[in-house]
Amino acid sequence: MKKILIYIILVFFFQTLSASISNKIIVKIENEIITDYEFQNKLLTSLVLSNQNITQENINLNKKKTLNFLIDLKLKRLELSKYKLQVNNTKVDNYIKAVSSYQNIEEAKIKFNNNNLNFELFYEEIKTQFEWQQLIYKIYSRKIEIDENSINQELNKLKKKKSEIINVNISEIEIFLKNDSSDEEKIKKIKNLIATDGFKKTAITYSDSDTSVNGGVLGWVNTKSLSSNVYNIINKLQIGEISDPIIKQNSFLILKLNDKKISKAKNIDTIKLKDLLIKKRKNELFELYSRSHLSKLKNTSLIEYK
Repeated sequence: MKKILIYIILVFFFQTLSASISNKIIVKIENEIITDYEFQNKLLTSLVLSNQNITQENINLNKKKTLNFLIDLKLKRLELSKYKLQVNNTKVDNYIKAVSSYQNIEEAKIKFNNNNLNFELFYEEIKTQFEWQQLIYKIYSRKIEIDENSINQELNKLKKKKSEIINVNISEIEIFLKNDSSDEEKIKKIKNLIATDGFKKTAITYSDSDTSVNGGVLGWVNTKSLSSNVYNIINKLQIGEISDPIIKQNSFLILKLNDKKISKAKNIDTIKLKDLLIKKRKNELFELYSRSHLSKLKNTSLIEYK
């Protein structure tokens, strides 16, 4: 019944806007454009995939985030056009199935078609994100240096003490800050939304992290791969609890503890743990380089709002 209701609302929404939605350009970024059709398609796709109600309130709440996302996407495509990168379609297909309830891509296409949404735009969006990851790796991989000695020392101490190894399943909401008087109000707003709408919905709608697409879920993480500050906060949470905002340099982070597993160090594969530590640190550095690279593109590109 709920699916039928969503479909009816979507059809009504599109019929109401059909006179005004076409391929009218609303933003121009160098030689890339964003049309009102593309904007509406992305906005409604986000709502449908996150199981949010198609209401005017939710549409208004998602407008700014949708437009910013599309601007970033166009900037990435402009940069990617300078390189010859290819992503295996199987990788894209597997990702779409992993973050959704679809058993296969054909099922996803049917769902999009039933909701009058453009699946090809969504597919190309995911493909662009994977290509962007490849590009960042290609440009910055040589700058990534991990001190393996420090990791080995940590592992040796762990084995000698035979201390407990804690793996946590966590979700995150990360919000960029302007470092001005508006930040305090933004933090208060997000905390209130988590209380009223829930963590997952707030993450999907507001989080600036790439994990927002699947409700902020980071999945299982070994606590030894976390910073001491984050570890101390997570360690005090009970399963299901949500942390207070963690203020970072240009953003704040709110974490939710979904689950926890504890085991003895002697039963842990240290090689696997070492790989996890290295991967975590590399991912943090790549994320930093990704944001920095995109920020430079924004500052040097001509963005015109029509």
